[in-house]
Amino acid sequence: MTTQTSPSPEHTAFKHVTHWIGGRPSAGEAERRGHIHEPSTGRVSGTVDFASPAEVDAAVAAAKAAFPAWRDASLSARTRVLFRFRELVDAHRDELARLISSEHGKVVSDAAGEVARGLEVVEFACGIPHLLKGGFSENVSTRVDAYSILQPLGVVAGVTPFNFPAMVPMWMFPIAIACGNTFVLKPSEKDPSASVRLAELWAEAGLPDGVFNVLHGDRVAVDGLLHHPDVKAVSFVGSTPVARYVYETAARAGKRVQALGGAKNHMVVLPDADLDLAADAAVSAGFGSAGERCMAISVVVAVEPVGDELVAKIRERVAKLTVGPGDDPASDMGPLVTREHRDRVASYLDSGVAQGAALVVDGRQTPVRGGRGEGFWLGPTVLDHVTPEMDAYRDEIFGPVLSVVRVPSYQAAMDLLAANPYGNGTAIFTNDGGAARRFQNEVEVGMVGINVPIPVPMAYYSFGGWKDSLFGDSHAHGVEGVHFYTRTKAVTARWPDPSHRGVHLGFPAGG
Repeated sequence: MTTQTSPSPEHTAFKHVTHWIGGRPSAGEAERRGHIHEPSTGRVSGTVDFASPAEVDAAVAAAKAAFPAWRDASLSARTRVLFRFRELVDAHRDELARLISSEHGKVVSDAAGEVARGLEVVEFACGIPHLLKGGFSENVSTRVDAYSILQPLGVVAGVTPFNFPAMVPMWMFPIAIACGNTFVLKPSEKDPSASVRLAELWAEAGLPDGVFNVLHGDRVAVDGLLHHPDVKAVSFVGSTPVARYVYETAARAGKRVQALGGAKNHMVVLPDADLDLAADAAVSAGFGSAGERCMAISVVVAVEPVGDELVAKIRERVAKLTVGPGDDPASDMGPLVTREHRDRVASYLDSGVAQGAALVVDGRQTPVRGGRGEGFWLGPTVLDHVTPEMDAYRDEIFGPVLSVVRVPSYQAAMDLLAANPYGNGTAIFTNDGGAARRFQNEVEVGMVGINVPIPVPMAYYSFGGWKDSLFGDSHAHGVEGVHFYTRTKAVTARWPDPSHRGVHLGFPAGG
């Protein structure tokens, strides 16, 4: 990220995004800033402050100061704030979607879907009084009772990626806050505005100052949170190398960590599958959000003899997609998030061909509504006859490149998936219930779809993969999310028989 201390003179209408600390925007001049780009034009549309160690300390201090009162707030009081926040996010979902689209590049409808999926976790967190119920055993010994209670950790932090600037943070902070923790969010510096708007909505919902804070920046901010003695837990979503670093660094510092890493999601198509359904799914799951999502299908495993027919159907559907600006309702797919990322993704087209793959659809030649200009464009791309030795197969490309690997049998497909280091999501397309059941039982992947290409769990289940797609023992949201953000305390109690109790005729009421 290029940094600067002030906007360039030719762009005087820039937005300026700063930190949210202690219930208000950060004051003062940042020592370092980064550019915010408009991906469809390549234009620099604003600047974002990068946190210094002092600002990391200030955000954590604000969260620490707010923790005792928020921890002791009744479940009813917390739930009221959560319900109000849910109402506000829902009322502003179109605004949030446009904000996300302008900085990330995804089409507005896709961004609106992102906000909706984040809201599902908020709604799940609204049930926190039920989720925090402990266990109770009466008379475990003579007049002795035993019970367990769930208590918050304290200050917790989340480090989130550019591809879902609203949804992924909302996988984390609604549950953390509902459990009684205070939160410091470090979103991606590439599209930072949605996180600040969410902070403003939290404040409007009545969340006390300091319970939710936002720090922008780069590795300085991340390392500051990973090493800070007052941060008790860290949640992370991003690439596998960084996930491994976050996990190892934070764990060495004695923190609880959930670090969700990269993916290479395979979609297995058996010979008995409905090939029209499979082709629709491959295109939708491969090119939605320009392939910049960890649950995107990036590898179609065609179990022969369906390869030729399936590839033809995929190519036919790709030709009908419209690539254009995210705010154009006619656009099916927008640009990539940065020029550097676009160039990196495009490099796999040349390396794939050089290593023996067939370039069935070249996204570099895809027409763009309104012209390409200086935008970060790469259209849907299909590489056929890809093999496991090729870079296009081995690497997490994180862009609109769909690789087709042909295998002779179901077992060959299973061997391919077993050998892959990632285990985030997978899917199988078949009309054979026995094959599907065998697949879900045998495959070493954390999230499985049966005739469903993107098996993202609902909020009341938990999200996360296996193998190199997860570091730590806990998945995101759902019951595992509640357990991650709480500690269990076991209590054993004996009370003498009361000699006298007063009479109280008032109706009992909760907090």
